[in-house]
Amino acid sequence: MTVEWRGKPVWIVNRTPEMVERTESFDVERLADPNSEVPQQPAYIEGPLRSIRPEIGVLIGICTHLGCSPLFKPEPDAEGVGTDNWPGGYFCPCHGSRFDLAGRVFRNVPAPTNLEVPPYRFETDEIIVVGEDEETA
Repeated sequence: MTVEWRGKPVWIVNRTPEMVERTESFDVERLADPNSEVPQQPAYIEGPLRSIRPEIGVLIGICTHLGCSPLFKPEPDAEGVGTDNWPGGYFCPCHGSRFDLAGRVFRNVPAPTNLEVPPYRFETDEIIVVGEDEETA
């Protein structure tokens, strides 16, 4: 699902158990910032999935290179992503940047940082409020 926040597309992705497993077990040597040390997410977002709940990913859908919108390519070894052993994730066709299903940027691509995670909270199990943290609600 795509929603808009501050004029930007925000992707809300329901990750299957298999997608969660692939992301958690992905070879971090292939990632530029696997531990999200560059602050592209709120402080309460941590771990390899970069989310509050493992099964729900929330990312701003703008490539950190030049602002294009990457394509969602969740299937392993999807065609046209320019790499072998594709784990599933996001591919920016403008300049070839690649991100895993948690929005972590691959090494040696034009994008300098992971995709941004906006502040968000769960109002209920079915409602996510983007732009608000749990603490400020």
